[in-house]
Amino acid sequence: MDKYAPYKIIEYGGEGEIVEKKSRFIAHVQATHTEEEAVSFIESEKKRYWDARHHCYAYIIGELGETVRYSDDGEPSGTAGRPILEVLTGSGIRNLTLVVTRYFGGTLLGTGGLVRAYTQAAQAGLADSRVAVMRYGYALSVDTDYNGIGKIQYLLGQRGIPIEESAYTDRVSLTFHVPYKEKDKLIKDMTEATAGAARVGVSEPLYYKSAEDASGNGSV
Repeated sequence: MDKYAPYKIIEYGGEGEIVEKKSRFIAHVQATHTEEEAVSFIESEKKRYWDARHHCYAYIIGELGETVRYSDDGEPSGTAGRPILEVLTGSGIRNLTLVVTRYFGGTLLGTGGLVRAYTQAAQAGLADSRVAVMRYGYALSVDTDYNGIGKIQYLLGQRGIPIEESAYTDRVSLTFHVPYKEKDKLIKDMTEATAGAARVGVSEPLYYKSAEDASGNGSV
């Protein structure tokens, strides 16, 4: 995976439920940043729905999605964990765990029916979750005079970069984040636009939450 490519995270997990031939499939989503957190969430769902027959799950951990696990938890191989995982990988979201709990309704669904049910339940859980975009880049702090502030605001507006903090004293201080590949060009443009009056501080490379809303009304 491209280290510099944006990825999505869960801001808050949602839940969803579908019913297929009297079997209930209940999905819950939670942000998890380590395998320990993922396992803890899975165990909490098992305790919460202790009388259910199956607790199938998948999780993706790491900024690059380095750790991936899934489980059918007693369902026929490939009918539960893998479909849940495919929903997660298709969403582009990382650092999350999705558990689908099944209460058996007395009627066998067959492999095709199980795949559809677990897929739809996982999709419903994600649709109820709030998602944000993480980008790789830098935190910039800019100190300039009042003559330069308008020019800097214009350059940031052109790029869709929001100002996160500002302070107005005898000079103006701004802080904001910039995508990794745009940093050098932006600093050059700000320096030229202010005739060198802007002093720029640059952080180490980091992932930051983008102002871009990945989920619109909360769905994926």
